[in-house]
Amino acid sequence: MISFKKSLISLIAISTLIVSTKKVNAQNSKSAQLDSLVHQANRLGLFNGNILIAENNKVIYKDAIGFADAAGKIKLTEQYRFHIGSIAKEFNAVGIMILKEQGKLSLEDPVSKYLPELPAWASKIHIINLLQYTSGIPDVKWKQVKNNADNMEDLKKTTKLDFEPGSQYAYNNNNVFLQRRIIEKITGLSFAAFTEKYLLKPCGMKTAIVDPVASDKLIAKAYNNTHAEDELTYPINGWVAVTLDDFYKWSNSLTNFKLISPASTKQILEAAGPGQQAGLGGGMMDSNQVIAHKHDGTARNYQALLVSTVPKGRTVILMTNNQQNNLHTFNTSIQAILDGKPYIRIKKSVLSHFGTQIEQMNGQQVIAFYEKMKKTHNDEYSFDEEGTLNEIGYNFLRQNKFTDAILVFEHNTQLFPESGNVFDSLGEAYYKQGDKEKALLNYKKSIVLNPDNADGKKIISELSH
Repeated sequence: MISFKKSLISLIAISTLIVSTKKVNAQNSKSAQLDSLVHQANRLGLFNGNILIAENNKVIYKDAIGFADAAGKIKLTEQYRFHIGSIAKEFNAVGIMILKEQGKLSLEDPVSKYLPELPAWASKIHIINLLQYTSGIPDVKWKQVKNNADNMEDLKKTTKLDFEPGSQYAYNNNNVFLQRRIIEKITGLSFAAFTEKYLLKPCGMKTAIVDPVASDKLIAKAYNNTHAEDELTYPINGWVAVTLDDFYKWSNSLTNFKLISPASTKQILEAAGPGQQAGLGGGMMDSNQVIAHKHDGTARNYQALLVSTVPKGRTVILMTNNQQNNLHTFNTSIQAILDGKPYIRIKKSVLSHFGTQIEQMNGQQVIAFYEKMKKTHNDEYSFDEEGTLNEIGYNFLRQNKFTDAILVFEHNTQLFPESGNVFDSLGEAYYKQGDKEKALLNYKKSIVLNPDNADGKKIISELSH
């Protein structure tokens, strides 16, 4: 006779096995959908690169898709390193905070304290301005500057700032350049040596490399759609190239506070204002926990995207050496797959193919063109997500063409009325135009649709007083 106790144990074991099997099958189903998504895009010429996806702090999908060279002769592997564009600016931002925690600098220190060779304006710029892109320093003259020395000489000849430090926001690379020079001045190390010693090694990043050159092996070479290969180096240095595994280690090191404290992380994770970037791109913290971290980067035809949703143990890493401007669209579909929701297949980007033409249009012309294309080319080009019009709207916004931006954003809210993001964008446009009443109205709509919009809540609080 089988005892009741043994029967109960057997039932529990069977139930556990069923639940476990369901989880495995669900995970396998997600992996299959992810694989189908990226490989179909590759067949359409819309993705060439490496991808890593983690869920519940475990890597559930990782692949290298396409080629490491413009000629299409060398297949990518997971060991290839990619430039990650602006995401590499995280390394100097974290480096500055390490030196702050060591007591070697204060964020309120003027730049002139460390770089006295710069003109008088350097005494008005504080290190925090460099981290927040509010310094007023003009951007790097990319067509003229050939190296660090050239750029420093150009800064020495700069007679005035674009605006008073702290009064406006302007995202440009001279803020980054000066952060790296301050790190070198304080430590006596080259930025590459500092990065290797204080950032890469502590994170266990054994294959990452700063400023790779042609003789370095396993570097994916970037190329455009006519298969013309990019140069590998850049006029100012300090750019880190990473593999998937090292990129994942870096992301985890940030969210686990392996290098800097939660307080320091918060200072370079959360942007100072709407539509702005911080040293780590952007994100949100709750007490001493990172909730979200998102950063994208572009360097010629390299593009990269990092999206971490920490409470879910979820990380999405995408790196490509053939820019198609669709990584955010990929992420939207990936997040849907991970959440068990319907997802959108990747199609050709209207902006990639008609960007130059669109730049000559006003808001009304953009909307007319967009709607005509949607009727005649819906199978070939993507009209299924909000990113296209949102990007066009932000391009108008960057040029202070507020009326055009508002027209485009308003049309986007009609197309995607359930998206909190599009109402957030419209609110931002009204905010920058100076129409606080309409800004508040749209930010409130955004929060109703997306209660997790922390930046929107901050602006609502500001506008309500």
